[in-house]
Amino acid sequence: MEVVYEDNHIIIVNKQSGEIVQGDKTGDRPLSDIVKDYIKEKYAKPGAVFLGVVHRLDRPVSGLVVFARTSKALTRLNKMFAEGQVHKTYWAIVKNRPKAPEGTLENWLVRNEKQNKSYAYDKERPNAKKAILKYRTIGHTDNYSVLEVNLMTGRHHQIRCQLAAMGCPIKGDLKYGAPRSNPDGSISLMSRRVEFVHPVSKETIIVEAPLPNDPLWQAAANR
Repeated sequence: MEVVYEDNHIIIVNKQSGEIVQGDKTGDRPLSDIVKDYIKEKYAKPGAVFLGVVHRLDRPVSGLVVFARTSKALTRLNKMFAEGQVHKTYWAIVKNRPKAPEGTLENWLVRNEKQNKSYAYDKERPNAKKAILKYRTIGHTDNYSVLEVNLMTGRHHQIRCQLAAMGCPIKGDLKYGAPRSNPDGSISLMSRRVEFVHPVSKETIIVEAPLPNDPLWQAAANR
């Protein structure tokens, strides 16, 4: 586990692809339990350790996850996330190049619970939720582009679904149209940067995750 920031009220870790943030029906050990064990050992805490989950990342996605270490921080962070006061920046390696190097995508997404998948439409339809994101191209290789993505809304599989809908599926994301999987089962999407006002100290917190140790990430990001 890689801790990239911690204080008395919050802890931010760099999640690896394949890890789950919170326990689910798979029964696999979640990242939240690993973080609790880390806190318990480091600070020699007796009894149960408090840790609040305020947001999640899809299992095949890597990058920054913010946890609350106190109930005060949890209440305030939940409100901040709900009101869009926590700014998360994502990086994605996608197939093809977007028609425009940067832009805003607006779609109506319908979630299919059974398939655990969302579908993008240009016009509103029953049970659809409006999804908006902004992207810009920050690098490319011959076959792939690296996009920086900022979400204006938070919908199920929003980045994966909307980028695929514009003809740029995320590398390794078979569910949304990638031609092949990544060898480790990941998809090439990461929560790269997070910025917010600390819920207790009121200082501005800016944290950036290191790029995965993958030649394509390194090459594309440096082009």
